[in-house]
Amino acid sequence: MSSPTRSSAKSAKDRLSGVWALKGYKREWLRHDVVAGAALFALLVPAGMAYAQAAGLPPVTGLYATVVPLLVYAFVGPSRILVLGPDSSLAPMIAAAIVPLAAGSSEKSVALAGLLAVLIGVIMLAGSALKLGTITGLLSKPIRLGYLNGIALLVALSQLPAFLGIEADGDIWQKLAKVTTGVLGGEVNITALLLGVGSLALIWIPRLLKWKVPGVLLAVVGSCVATAVWSLNDDVKVTGVLPQGLPMPALGGIGWADALTLLPAAAGIALMAFADTGVLSQTLAAKEGKKVSGNREMAALGAANAATGLLGGFPISGSTSRTPVAVDAGAKSQMTGVVGSVLVLAFMLLAPGVTEYLPSATLAAVVIAAAIALADPAGVRRLLSLSRSESVVVMLAAFLGVLTVGVLQGIVVAIALALLDFVRRAWDPYRTELGAEEGLPGYHDLERHPNGARIPGLLILRFDAPLFFGNGQVLASFVREQLDEASDDISHVILAAEPITGIDTTALDDLVTLDEWLARHGVDLVFAELKGPVKDKLIRLGTAARFTPDHFFPTVGAAVRTLRDEE
Repeated sequence: MSSPTRSSAKSAKDRLSGVWALKGYKREWLRHDVVAGAALFALLVPAGMAYAQAAGLPPVTGLYATVVPLLVYAFVGPSRILVLGPDSSLAPMIAAAIVPLAAGSSEKSVALAGLLAVLIGVIMLAGSALKLGTITGLLSKPIRLGYLNGIALLVALSQLPAFLGIEADGDIWQKLAKVTTGVLGGEVNITALLLGVGSLALIWIPRLLKWKVPGVLLAVVGSCVATAVWSLNDDVKVTGVLPQGLPMPALGGIGWADALTLLPAAAGIALMAFADTGVLSQTLAAKEGKKVSGNREMAALGAANAATGLLGGFPISGSTSRTPVAVDAGAKSQMTGVVGSVLVLAFMLLAPGVTEYLPSATLAAVVIAAAIALADPAGVRRLLSLSRSESVVVMLAAFLGVLTVGVLQGIVVAIALALLDFVRRAWDPYRTELGAEEGLPGYHDLERHPNGARIPGLLILRFDAPLFFGNGQVLASFVREQLDEASDDISHVILAAEPITGIDTTALDDLVTLDEWLARHGVDLVFAELKGPVKDKLIRLGTAARFTPDHFFPTVGAAVRTLRDEE
């Protein structure tokens, strides 16, 4: 038994895993982390400002939402290398939650975004305490594909006004309508369009040519230089000079009513943010042959969100675009994020005027490039190639849900689809007859082994789901149908029950009714490989007199041998 001292030390290590990792920091790592942090800095500033703009917030809040999470995660994060910050997939969700409540006030938008981040942090911390680190299993691959591709399309469309230099307010569809009429009416700002297209080219060319220099850095520097040299800031909308200062609390003017209104959105965003971060974290750990606790990751992400919300930022998650940059640049630890955040702070304090020449069209191009990267056409093609019609329907439903009912409502659609898909699979599970095939040990699915044969006098059936109120009758109907199709000399039905991991009272009544029906037809129902807890529940629910010990067998083979010997 471990001592209290050792237990409390382990608990402290779990809570402050980043600090403990730094205690084992190797001096030779510092050079790598500094270089990686500098490379990361080149992306942190433009990406943070761009995603703030996409969320309907002042660009400087994107820098606050960059600095604070990186510093917090360095202390509490379980992943050796993971970059947190604003994310393109969260931006439209944040906008959908806060814009209707802000009533056009920039200060209120910032306060609401901060409150939203705090609520997300609290939800994640509570989820970690309740050991809900595996909750992202609710979101199946088809649902995530549909949802993320829908988000990618919405994000890209939302940036068209800034990209084309057309003034447009309202929701995404109102903006799109304004863009359409603006294009047809000749309102496109050609200078903004050229800057946007040029920025996209500078972002994508290095990717295609596999250059080490980040394309986003080239796009931002190039557009700023062009704007300054040719005095384009009078012709196009620019970001403007950033406020000089450190992240500060900005939660004024909000109350409990706002918190209650934002709570459903916070829950949905928390689920999506943790899903993305959890997948990224586990993927990075797997490459090193390690594992990361989902609960610890959830707690760290919650702490980072709460902190950034309190200090003028907005909801964040793990970044699938900036984390690989840090890894490729040779990052060895979370010190990379610390270096990157310190450089961002230095930029905010020493050079806030640089953004006076940063065109909004360039930030729009950064977001559009990120949205295109967020889309997963290869995953869609792979799903279609599997010819699983139900998965394709679920993916399309999630995609259309995001586009038609809204981003936040799309989360509800996605979760509802996940639960309905789970219930559907449990309600209508795979079921089959088992038989013996010469030269092949054991008993096998006769649909997959057409050379197999039924054991004379025995009908061996398998039902691949727990029994509950929704599928008890399905099992009963399946047994009756199979018995009707079999010959009249069946004396026993053997239920290969290993997949049956649970049973409720309604399903038990269905099972008893089935047993009575079989008994009237001279057939006994027995169980093979039924798990102990399920067997105990059958007995506890009063069926011990009906299902006596001779009705249970450890394996299908044991049941077959015993029952054939009795005949």
